[in-house]
Amino acid sequence: MALIPFLVDVFQDPVFSIIAVFGAFGIGLFQGIILGRAILLRFPRLQNHVKTVSISLFIIFLANAILSVPRFASPEKIVLSDISAGSPAEIASLLFLIFGMNTGFLTVLAISVTVMTFVILKFTNLNGIVKGFVFFFSLLILVLTGLSRFTDLTPSTFEVLLYFLYQLGITIGILAGTFRKIKPKKLDLK
Repeated sequence: MALIPFLVDVFQDPVFSIIAVFGAFGIGLFQGIILGRAILLRFPRLQNHVKTVSISLFIIFLANAILSVPRFASPEKIVLSDISAGSPAEIASLLFLIFGMNTGFLTVLAISVTVMTFVILKFTNLNGIVKGFVFFFSLLILVLTGLSRFTDLTPSTFEVLLYFLYQLGITIGILAGTFRKIKPKKLDLK
């Protein structure tokens, strides 16, 4: 069953499927460019090593895209009624289960990149609608991921494809957003 069951019939139409594919990739690309530019604006010293930073961020976000797709496609289900936490060790185990950190180093890396995205969003100088755009789609993906872990719903193959294209868009957008130095604004001294 799909995460968003009422859209299954809509996506049967090839026109809507193509729009969804380009939309997911475009949203990810735009979000990646925004985040890449925001990183360079927030940390101007990185512009001295812009190619190294750009390639490093591309590799990190590409690893995140590759590692997070299997987690999204077949999430480990959490049944809230089976959860009991009596001791501190059980509470720690429960937190690791909820955040998905009990499955190994690669999952922790993918979660770290996601958290890094939210930290970048918090500490950068994004304003108004741009910040709202990035926050809305990041929160939407977080809600869909949580929905797949805490309910019986699992993403359809098409939803997994859209998620991958969104992640790939962010990855390419980060590369495009950090590849060139940002020119300082000229002061008008007249």
